[in-house]
Amino acid sequence: MSVAFIGPVEPSNTPLPLFTCTVAAGFASPADDHIEATLSLDELCVRHRASTFFLRVSGDSMTGLGIFDGDILVVDRSVPPLPGMVVVAIVRGDFTCKRLDLERGLPVLRAANPNYPDIRLGEGEELEVFGVVVFCIHKLPVF
Repeated sequence: MSVAFIGPVEPSNTPLPLFTCTVAAGFASPADDHIEATLSLDELCVRHRASTFFLRVSGDSMTGLGIFDGDILVVDRSVPPLPGMVVVAIVRGDFTCKRLDLERGLPVLRAANPNYPDIRLGEGEELEVFGVVVFCIHKLPVF
């Protein structure tokens, strides 16, 4: 899976209605149609504007975590990468999106699709983490 650089986050100031009710993903419940407040996707997805970027996903190596081809990743470069986090890394000159793990104290990048092997660094290779994925935005099919 590779990612394409889109650019830094620009403010949009487009607040949308936020309803007080939740949506059942199991059994239906009556909807409460009262608006609680407004919500800007910028406010929801972006904590550190100066260090946040959007990247477009290409490939299917992260589908097990709900990251699909064409999705937009919200990547925060100010978040320290920890094992278990999904990161965008630069490996051998290419951007890739994978889950960061440690194995015997060494970083391993793991796909969330069993069809892809782990990425282990060779002797003398360094892992450069571009940033941590904090949100994934994808469009659902509309029929």
